[in-house]
Amino acid sequence: QVQPVESGGGLVQTGGSLRLSCAASGRTLSSYVVGWFRQAPGKERDFVATISRSGDSTYYADSVKGRFTISRDNAKITVYLQMNSLKHKETAVYYCAVKRRGVAVTATDRYDYWGQGTQVTVSS
Repeated sequence: QVQPVESGGGLVQTGGSLRLSCAASGRTLSSYVVGWFRQAPGKERDFVATISRSGDSTYYADSVKGRFTISRDNAKITVYLQMNSLKHKETAVYYCAVKRRGVAVTATDRYDYWGQGTQVTVSS
């Protein structure tokens, strides 16, 4: 079992940037597909971005294309989500999740292990 841990959330102004990190305690993420999701108050958890094990394939929600970038470090210990030009409506708890088998997908229920989330607040 792997436990993802998110970090990097915080308060930022509209138009600002944040970089979220996802790591797994005591191990690398190289064997897992890793995805980022977010959940605003009173709403469902939505897909944001995902990256393949090799890092060669990435997928994004249409709403974040061109502004967010998901990446792995060279050692594949950490997965990052660089978020630029943030909008007030993107205020949410952001979750990292890992998928043990298969390819990168956008469906929330296909991911096996979830972090506790990190709060991102974008002030208007």
